[in-house]
Amino acid sequence: MKKFLITGALGQIGSELAMELRKRYGNENVVASDLSKRESIVVESGPFEVLDITDSDKLDEIVKKHEINWIINLAAILSAVGEKNPSLAWEINMNGLFNVLEVARENNCAVFTPSSIAAFGPNTPKDDTPQDTIQRPNTMYGVTKVSGELLCDYYYEKFGVDTRGVRFPGLISYSTLPGGGTTDYAVHIYYEALKKGKFTCPLDEDTYMDMMYMPDAINAIIDLIEADASKLKHRNAFNVTAMSFNPEMIANEIKKHISEFTMDYDVNNDLQKIANSWPNSLDDSAAKKEWDWNPKYDLEAMTKDMLDKLKEKLNIEK
Repeated sequence: MKKFLITGALGQIGSELAMELRKRYGNENVVASDLSKRESIVVESGPFEVLDITDSDKLDEIVKKHEINWIINLAAILSAVGEKNPSLAWEINMNGLFNVLEVARENNCAVFTPSSIAAFGPNTPKDDTPQDTIQRPNTMYGVTKVSGELLCDYYYEKFGVDTRGVRFPGLISYSTLPGGGTTDYAVHIYYEALKKGKFTCPLDEDTYMDMMYMPDAINAIIDLIEADASKLKHRNAFNVTAMSFNPEMIANEIKKHISEFTMDYDVNNDLQKIANSWPNSLDDSAAKKEWDWNPKYDLEAMTKDMLDKLKEKLNIEK
């Protein structure tokens, strides 16, 4: 039986992943953890531990206490926040990951840790970015993600730790707000469309980026965890994607449901610089071949579901 520990479990991904894993594997088999304990269905529905992943002794104690055999490491400092505090990004994203891998090695655990499209850089092919290509990111977040991919590869090759991961694009969710990433606008636009009928976009109108709806992201994690290890060639850095769009495209899709919606622009140069260094679209054929990756949501389907779910969440009748 798989027994999971999720770090960063109260974040955008973790809050939904924890509930889905508990539904599939049983509440008692999914231990959630985060820096602090706060009111949340994740905290209330199953075991929860307060954990700072830079504390390797505490991490080891929790793994032993709950007899964990899978660590899903979601604790991270994201791109925009990482540029404001690069030392913190390195401490959490790299030293934290090192602790996770060391504890996994010592306790015979498997590890899932996500990478990102931020692992690419301005010299990477922009369209249909290959699975294996040049990676020279120019953000601290990107540097930690490339380093994390290599470190996970090392622990698999050197110590036999079953490490797995995907390169996530921007993630869109109605459940939990994102925590300081460059693609966050694609979440906030839905909230503002419903609450105010307008949105000021911090990125230029022709900024294409890969995106994914959270249900597909959750399925990607679980499908890769469940995949036959013998078929995995890349293991720690699978390109995955579901859609690629620019701000105008998402605004036009929202207008199909909220005709009076308007959007203007106030470009944040720091965010724009980061976005310009990332791919427009990814080639995810390796994930499709090695573990049957298959997203279910495109921009049209996601927009309808986001608006429906947010109306309910925000008690908006439209």
